[in-house]
Amino acid sequence: MKNKNLEPDEDGMLPEYDFSGKNVKRGKHAEAMRRGYTVTIHNEDGTTTVQRFGPTVQLDPDVSAFFPDAESVNRALRGLIALIPNKQAAEKKAEYESE
Repeated sequence: MKNKNLEPDEDGMLPEYDFSGKNVKRGKHAEAMRRGYTVTIHNEDGTTTVQRFGPTVQLDPDVSAFFPDAESVNRALRGLIALIPNKQAAEKKAEYESE
């Protein structure tokens, strides 16, 4: 058995993943994930469940080192929101909902 080079290339991909000649685009769903998305689940009993996720936010590595999960991020942000005067928070919320 030959030794394979298992070192990733500059994009972090291993050599056995060859996407040349294929219509692939890195991150083509990233913008949709940032906007949020809807999942429709068709249950066995004939009912349908619709769940809305997002919008999502990606943390930079240095920030995510301090926040291991969504709960810790939300807790920190709620602490900051409590410091914002109510009028300003209401204006920001209205601006976000109109987008």
